[in-house]
Amino acid sequence: MVRMSDLVRGITREAPPKPAAPATPPPAPPAPPESRPAEPPPAPAAPPPAPRSRTSYGGLPSDPPPAPAAAAEPARPETPAEDPQKLFGELQELLGEVRALVRGSGDFPWDRLQSILRRAVISLEHSSDLFWVANNPAAPPGVDYLAFHQARVAVMAMRVGANNGYDHARLVVLGMAGALIDVGLWQMPEAILRRADALTGDELTAYRSHPRMSAETIRRWGPPDDRIAQTVLEHHEREQGQGFPQGLTGAAVEPDAKVVGLADLYAGLTVPATARPRLRPHEAVREIVKSRHEAFPTALVKALLSEISVFPPGTVVRLNTEEIGRVVAVNRNHPLRPRVEIMADSKGHRLPAPKVIDLSEAPFLYITGPVTEGSR
Repeated sequence: MVRMSDLVRGITREAPPKPAAPATPPPAPPAPPESRPAEPPPAPAAPPPAPRSRTSYGGLPSDPPPAPAAAAEPARPETPAEDPQKLFGELQELLGEVRALVRGSGDFPWDRLQSILRRAVISLEHSSDLFWVANNPAAPPGVDYLAFHQARVAVMAMRVGANNGYDHARLVVLGMAGALIDVGLWQMPEAILRRADALTGDELTAYRSHPRMSAETIRRWGPPDDRIAQTVLEHHEREQGQGFPQGLTGAAVEPDAKVVGLADLYAGLTVPATARPRLRPHEAVREIVKSRHEAFPTALVKALLSEISVFPPGTVVRLNTEEIGRVVAVNRNHPLRPRVEIMADSKGHRLPAPKVIDLSEAPFLYITGPVTEGSR
């Protein structure tokens, strides 16, 4: 009988049957002493037979002998995560130098840009923190808007590219294109950028020439990959030919240009250069989704949507308990149940010390909606 306790412990095993002992023939009668020959000395023990090669069976290649067990490598200390805010600031600072380079002369710092973006790829691979730093709804004081915008585009494009299976090398090239898409605008009057939504006539023509100007400038700097300038040239092209400067359609558009173009549009909707009201991340995605079949491939829009929570970090929300909190981290598996820092109780009184609640671990708490500026 098998006991249940034995099954639980996993110790019940059928013992393999013991091999039957070979039959021993009856001993022969001993020879008479006088006729028994002298016993030869014992033969030396034969070495164990070598494993037979499978080449002797139909010419199949032989199996390699098992490799000796490798000694365990000593555990390597983990590299501390890089501060995403500092990394993003470093990218903006370099792009500020590029602005001066556009208006002056000198060699382009390709090695520095590649180094920063390689680190950005690794940072994004480990967490989405850098992506959300790039989603900051306002440019830091004293930072040039285009430096801020292009840094955001670079990070967001790399994140979307990673979600589409890009390897590290291609992500760096993609990031370099995203970081330089608008260098041509630095060669135009600033008023053109500030009024981009209302341009007409010659100003509109000048604005629509900036991808070509940017690509030409990049080529003069001698980029490490030709795709950088090509991506910049085509980042305003759209699937149905409604883009500029060439009016390309579908497969004629460089794939990287579609990724950078999507990131550029999203970044412009969330932090516009003009007086147009900015959209919150999920509102911007909603706007993009409305025209996804006209402007961008569905796969790219889905790759961006997978990063944007309905309640992204920084969103002020109200819980079903009437408490007020701020989203501090998203949960990709449960987008409606992020981590929230509770700031005020149900009566609206600010807490002396905010408390953080992970809604994915609090089944009886949920968000009823965002809190608008006027209702706080």
